[in-house]
Amino acid sequence: MKGHRLNTDINRSILKLALPAILTNVATPLMSMVDTAVVGHLGDTVYLAAIAVGGSIFNMLYWVLNFLRTGTSGLTAQARGRGDTSAVATLLLQAMFIALAASVLLLTLQTLVCRGMILFLSPEPETAVCADIYFSAAIWGAPAVLGTYALSGWFIGNQDTRPILLMAVISNLVNIALNLTMVYVLGMGVTGVGFATAVSQWIGLVIGLIYMVGLNRRLSLKYYPRDIFKPHARIGRFFKLNFDIFLRTLCLVAVTLWFTRSGAVLGDTTLAANAVLMQLFMLFSFFMDGFAYAGEALSGLYYGAGNKRLLYSTIKALLTWGVILSIVGSALYFIFGEAIFTILTDRADVIATALDYRLWIVAVPLCGFMAFIWDGVFIGLTLTRYMLLSMAIATAIYFGVYFIATPTMGNHGLWLAFTAYLATRGLAQHLIYRYTAI
Repeated sequence: MKGHRLNTDINRSILKLALPAILTNVATPLMSMVDTAVVGHLGDTVYLAAIAVGGSIFNMLYWVLNFLRTGTSGLTAQARGRGDTSAVATLLLQAMFIALAASVLLLTLQTLVCRGMILFLSPEPETAVCADIYFSAAIWGAPAVLGTYALSGWFIGNQDTRPILLMAVISNLVNIALNLTMVYVLGMGVTGVGFATAVSQWIGLVIGLIYMVGLNRRLSLKYYPRDIFKPHARIGRFFKLNFDIFLRTLCLVAVTLWFTRSGAVLGDTTLAANAVLMQLFMLFSFFMDGFAYAGEALSGLYYGAGNKRLLYSTIKALLTWGVILSIVGSALYFIFGEAIFTILTDRADVIATALDYRLWIVAVPLCGFMAFIWDGVFIGLTLTRYMLLSMAIATAIYFGVYFIATPTMGNHGLWLAFTAYLATRGLAQHLIYRYTAI
């Protein structure tokens, strides 16, 4: 009975954190999906291709800086487990300071970054022009995105994912309204899509800051900005962990950018079809990240408190949830894939091309669920060096399979490389944890 009660309590704790995060992460890709759907009905494939290119650039930038969330959540959860409220407050200050510095740098270098990435991705000339226009408008939301990352990691570490849901829902509702107004009423095209995205991101940050004030009062936290760089603040460890995550993210970005570039070389129709398929992958990944967030919060909390029994039981429960969700996700994509494609675009050639590769997106949940669950656990335990190692191995597998398979398989070879990369990430992390981590 005690074991059954323990499992029930663990699953309840997981779901309490995961369900708001799942709703958040289902809402999060809606911003990108709304952008895709709006331009997908403008009557020209070039608009859809431009959003795919512009979206890939922002994915690269924000993924590289995602350590503001992941690096903050594990350390904050461990501090909560130890009962160290001073560290909890200082970690938020550190994360927000880095977010501000990164925002200034990003806005200063925006033209160089945009032109350089478009040159690398090599889209067709008309697509490149539209992507530049979209980027120039949407980049002004970058400070809000980075601030939201810092707040989100801090909220997760404090065992509360509800404010993340609130930020996502409100910002997405604003994005939908502004997209429809700026594109269909004001006729602003891709510029309107970019500005709608930026404004909605700022609204999300404001909501998060309001919630932060209330949480501070409940926890009776006191902030001393001068403590950010003092020895007891352990900013050295903060930067070390974040640097590991930064390098890991560079590998992830390399895979994603090469994926987009490979599709672009095959023409706008294949690029657009891959963009539609990747929306389904993003939807699944953000869904799985709901349980990864629970892994971050609970693993860090139990590790900080020194309770290995709860830690091991939580990991087992998380992996069980991962198996269930991956089977459900694959089944839904197999049955309803075509219907989803028609929602995202009305271009018959893009839909037909996406259908040719549908089985790959069906395989993604089964191949990728372990990677997401273990990411959450490793972040909670601050095992960032092992995360970097597993990602490096998976990246090597990706490029190896790509260069072997694509000469004869074309875009099918690209998707084979991507699914192999996902499976390798999860398997490598599983083996690393089992034999070396704790």
